[in-house]
Amino acid sequence: MKTVTVTGEYIQLNQLLKLENAVSTGGEAKALIEQGKVSVNGQVESAVRKKIRSGDVVKAPGLEITVLCRG
Repeated sequence: MKTVTVTGEYIQLNQLLKLENAVSTGGEAKALIEQGKVSVNGQVESAVRKKIRSGDVVKAPGLEITVLCRG
């Protein structure tokens, strides 16, 4: 599992997927999330702009990361 450090209190789920190159566009991120292919802390997530905070684990096809936020 990879650890990703982001600046700020949180990062939105769709932005994180783009940052980690799991998708190329915001539209692709939205589709992936709406298809139920993304989970946060073991739960399928349907909110495109879900706030991902320090310690959250995000899984998507080809991606498994722990997020570390530096405010």
